[in-house]
Amino acid sequence: MLAPGVLACGSCHALVHGEELERLSTTARDLEAKEQLRAAREQWLACLPLLPWDSKQAEWIRDHIAALDARADTAGVLRTEPGSTEPWRRKLTPIATLLLFIAVYSAAEGPRFGLGFALLVFIHEMGHFIDIKRRGLPADMPVFLPGLGAYVRWRALGVSLETRAAVSLAGPAAGLIAAFVCWVVWLKTGEGMWAVLARASAWMNILNLVPVWILDGGQAALALSKVERIVLLVVSLGLLAAVQEMVFLVVAGGALFRVFTKDQSARPSPRITIYFVAVLVLLAVVMRFVPTQASGM
Repeated sequence: MLAPGVLACGSCHALVHGEELERLSTTARDLEAKEQLRAAREQWLACLPLLPWDSKQAEWIRDHIAALDARADTAGVLRTEPGSTEPWRRKLTPIATLLLFIAVYSAAEGPRFGLGFALLVFIHEMGHFIDIKRRGLPADMPVFLPGLGAYVRWRALGVSLETRAAVSLAGPAAGLIAAFVCWVVWLKTGEGMWAVLARASAWMNILNLVPVWILDGGQAALALSKVERIVLLVVSLGLLAAVQEMVFLVVAGGALFRVFTKDQSARPSPRITIYFVAVLVLLAVVMRFVPTQASGM
C-alpha cells in the first residue's frame, strides 16, 4: 500500500503512473518525429507531475524540454504560426521596454537617476533569470513595465515550492548586492547619487519581499509553514522598530495576513526561511546606514 500522492514505490522504486508515462512519452516522440514540436512539448510537460522531482526521468525530461525549446526557437515554430514575426518581437520587446523605462524615469527624476534605477531593476530581474537558467529551466529575458517594474517569464516545469521560492528570492538577493555596491561607491566617492540609488534599490527590494499577491515575497511565502510565517512577522516588526522605516510595517502586514491564509506549506522550509530573513535584514542595514539626504547631489 502506498500513501496518497506518492509517485514511486519506496522499496522497488517502481513508478506509480508508469503506464500513463509510457503513453505520454510515446505520443511525444511521435509528434517530434512529425516536427510538431509545440504539441510534443505539451506531452512531455504532462509527464512531470507524474514523476518524483529528483528522479533521473524528471531530470531528463526537463533537459529535453529545454533542448526542444531551443530547437523550436531556432526553427521559429514554437508558439508561432508559419511566417509569424513572433520570434523577432520576443527578442526586441525587452530592449524596447527597457529604453521606455529609462525614458520615463529620466523625465521624472533626471537622466542619471533614470539610467541608474533602470540598471538596478535589471540586476534584480537578472537575479531571477540567472537562478532559473542555472537550474536548467527555460526563461525569457526581463520585460520592463514603466511605473510598475519588470518581470521575467519562465516555465516552472513541475518544480517544488521550495525551488519556486528560491527563484523568487534570487531577485531581491541580486538587488541587495546592487544596493551594497552603490553604498560602497558612495562611501568612496562622496557622490550623493550613489546613496540615492543604494536606498532606492533597498526600498524597492524590501517592497518586493512583502509576502502577498504576485510579489517575490508572496511567491516565496508559499514554501513557508505557519510557524515560519510568524517568524517572518516577528522579524519584520523588529526591523521596523530598529530602522524606523515604514516599508517594514507593510512587510509585517503582509506576513500577518499570510499567517491566517490556508496556503501554508505542510513541510517547513528552514532554508527558505533563513534566506528570506537574511535578505530582509541585510536590506534593512542599507536603509539604516545610507542617509536619505546625501551631499554631492
